[in-house]
Amino acid sequence: MFRRPQRSAEVSRERPDLKQLRRLFNYTNPYRNMLIFGIVSAAVSSGLGLIFPQFVGQFFDAFISGSSLGGLNRVVFLLIVVFAVQSIFNFFRTYLLSLTGEGVVADLRSSLYKHLLSLPSQFFENRKTGEITSRLTSDISTVQAAVSTSLAQLVNQVVLLIGSLVLIIVTNFRLTSLMLISVPVVVLGAIFFGRQVRKLSTQFQDLVADANASAEEAISGIQVVKSFTAEALETNRYHEKVMASYQLAKKRAMVRGLFVAGIFFAMFSAISIVLWYGGRLVFLGNISAGDLSKFLLYTMFVAGAVGSLTGLYSQFQEALGASKRIFELLDTESVLPEGTALLSQAQGKVSFNDVSFRYGDRGDDLVLKHLSLEANPGEVVALVGPSGAGKSTLVALIPRFYDATEGSISLDGQDIREFKLEQLRKHIGIVPQETQLFSGSIAENIRYGRPNASDEEVQDAARAANAHTFILEFPNAYETVVGERGVKLSGGQRQRIAIARALLKNPRILILDEATSSLDSESEALVQEALDYLMKGRTTFVIAHRLSTIRNADRILVLDHGTLVEQGSHAELMTHSGLYKSLYDQQFKPAMSTAS
Repeated sequence: MFRRPQRSAEVSRERPDLKQLRRLFNYTNPYRNMLIFGIVSAAVSSGLGLIFPQFVGQFFDAFISGSSLGGLNRVVFLLIVVFAVQSIFNFFRTYLLSLTGEGVVADLRSSLYKHLLSLPSQFFENRKTGEITSRLTSDISTVQAAVSTSLAQLVNQVVLLIGSLVLIIVTNFRLTSLMLISVPVVVLGAIFFGRQVRKLSTQFQDLVADANASAEEAISGIQVVKSFTAEALETNRYHEKVMASYQLAKKRAMVRGLFVAGIFFAMFSAISIVLWYGGRLVFLGNISAGDLSKFLLYTMFVAGAVGSLTGLYSQFQEALGASKRIFELLDTESVLPEGTALLSQAQGKVSFNDVSFRYGDRGDDLVLKHLSLEANPGEVVALVGPSGAGKSTLVALIPRFYDATEGSISLDGQDIREFKLEQLRKHIGIVPQETQLFSGSIAENIRYGRPNASDEEVQDAARAANAHTFILEFPNAYETVVGERGVKLSGGQRQRIAIARALLKNPRILILDEATSSLDSESEALVQEALDYLMKGRTTFVIAHRLSTIRNADRILVLDHGTLVEQGSHAELMTHSGLYKSLYDQQFKPAMSTAS
């Protein structure tokens, strides 16, 4: 149901890291003016920093030659003016580039989230929630550091490096030649260690995602964990995953440490040689002390810039590893075709025309086999059968959570694949067995299907769902926060909120998937009354294991191993010995025997 796009041979030959950098850079388009001004500010700030050694050289020459104090005062005053102007540009550099980076990351996070929600259900069945949220959080945070503060540092250090190299060449070419001996060592080290850091960083992010997935599963199922006293088991499991990521982080820290130490040794060894040779030149009178001091300062600038750039290179390699994981999700494409037809109104006639279906990743066996059936507008159709018969799969095809492998499904005589998904699904309401509420208020949960509904409409829907009375019993009534997944409400209360939500949406087609199977008798009676109201005038598909709840259905469809084996009313199906009668007798004969 989803795939990664095939790339042409020409695109595949392009270096992946350059492609990822270009994709990241494309996100700066809305902030281009800020980015340009920030880069210019960084260049000016760094350029002004290059003036400092010039003044130091003049200071040493003036001090040694015994010039007047007036010259010294002038040098110090000009330095203060330069630093003041530099500080102003430093502010604009830091502010604008950080703002650009924050905007890029916000847009990237929003794009990723929007794309995730557009992917089909099967994608989420194959991925752990913690892994996905890890890419939304930790991976994007890694990218954030690269495109905000690191970008400002990159511009700053590049200007310092280039400017300092030019000035040391102008100052003394022989000393520059000695200084540049260390450059090949630095470049080769950066390439080698950078690749190692990127590889380790990608593996580290994968392990962190795995640990997050484990924690998310345990927290979401905390009652199961506690009921089985599995706190120690989950703690150990999470600890093992965290320690695995920690061991990899230690390897990454080792590589970084060797990298930084090697660069430090190479650069400052070169500076020491320059200091030794420059001192000889001053002693022999070939250059002045001021020129040597300028050269040494510019050399320190070069060393500092190279050290910073190598550190930035390491950070960008980490960011590339994280962005690779992000772009893998962004490049995951849904092959669920999007129709173009609008559906302003629907009568509610649903037809299955020789429909077969298989899950692409669950083997080759058909889950549904050549089903043909029809539900007329306003008709209540019940689906029964043993577990694994294909009931839930059948109703999942109606809102196109999946597409039929063979055959077609039509709504009011038109293939549902021709409609826009949003247009199709706005006419379908679903009340599942396990109601999914969100962590907002009761009113927000009821409004979920129609956010612009008025308070009166929300309350009318709650009354129809037998929810208004218990809602008013809460101190904050409709503004009561239900907690994550509605944990502050009972099962029956959650179901009635879900029914109110479906009523407010006012769909033409209704799907009830075991909507009362997990409730006690009192809650079931209230929920069933609300469901009866909800089903009026709507085409309804009801999945039920408790056959007593569907005796009044207009038609009962009996499925077995993906095949429609019987259909008819309850009375009709009970007149002959088929699967339905067998299932019915299994449920009710033991109860009748006990009663007698």
